[in-house]
Amino acid sequence: MTKPENAVKTQIWIAISVYVLVAILKKRLAIEPSLYQILQVLSVTLFEKVPILRAFDEAASQEKSAEFSNQLNLLYL
Repeated sequence: MTKPENAVKTQIWIAISVYVLVAILKKRLAIEPSLYQILQVLSVTLFEKVPILRAFDEAASQEKSAEFSNQLNLLYL
């Protein structure tokens, strides 16, 4: 097996492992967001010392505040 093939297989296994771990996290903590949204929050808060559930509370509050912002929406004028 050549090195590039091994690297690709390693990346695939890492991606599968992360997906399974996030799915377990979602189920055990009863988190409502989708797996994609959970991965987005984790990617932003990866190196912060914030409890996981608080990170999702902050993300939800930011989404709500974005809905009621004073910024104009150019697509729906």
